[in-house]
Amino acid sequence: MRKLLNNVEIIITNFKEKNISVQYFKNRELATSHILKMIPQEVTVARGDSLTVDQIGLMNIIEKRNKNRIIDPFARDKKGHWIFTAEERERMERESFSSDIYITGTNALTVEGQLVNIDGHGNRVSAMIFGPLKVIIIVGVNKIVQNLEEALVRLKKICAPQNASRHYFEHQFEEYGSLPCVKSGHCTDCFHEHRICHYTVIIDGCRKQERKRINVVLIDEELGL
Repeated sequence: MRKLLNNVEIIITNFKEKNISVQYFKNRELATSHILKMIPQEVTVARGDSLTVDQIGLMNIIEKRNKNRIIDPFARDKKGHWIFTAEERERMERESFSSDIYITGTNALTVEGQLVNIDGHGNRVSAMIFGPLKVIIIVGVNKIVQNLEEALVRLKKICAPQNASRHYFEHQFEEYGSLPCVKSGHCTDCFHEHRICHYTVIIDGCRKQERKRINVVLIDEELGL
């Protein structure tokens, strides 16, 4: 991982060539300060489900700032339970597509300049590629891999099994309890109804006219899964 982080200038260059901005920060405090400067007053800010966003406390900071309308379908109480019903969450997820700024994380970032993600519902990856006017993607150094092949392995070996287990044990998503990856701890390439890996999306650049849309904030900390 540290060896890959040494390629940060290469990462920035490779993404820039694909019309995606990457900015690197030593810690979450510096990154958060930068992100807040990217969010004008009175714009609508939405978020996709992301452990990284939770860990740095970004949505709480934006809320306390009281300068923006916030769409957060994934808000939870102190016990980790959803605040909103499934119907309310889906409505808010759809509403997120018309937000000014969409904040989320990524499952993998390649040195070659790709963002690779896996989703069970598809709302997060959909908003990353179309809809919100600006997307801010927050990434810990543990998400860096060399290439697409390594990214896809990471998605199946680490992200999907650990995220499914997180939702089952921490958020009481009972339907995930029967997933093979929750039971065994590793992916079995199942076709379970409730599997968390229905959609795999590779972002390999943006059109030139959209070059300011996707903004990656790379933090020199291990964040997320």
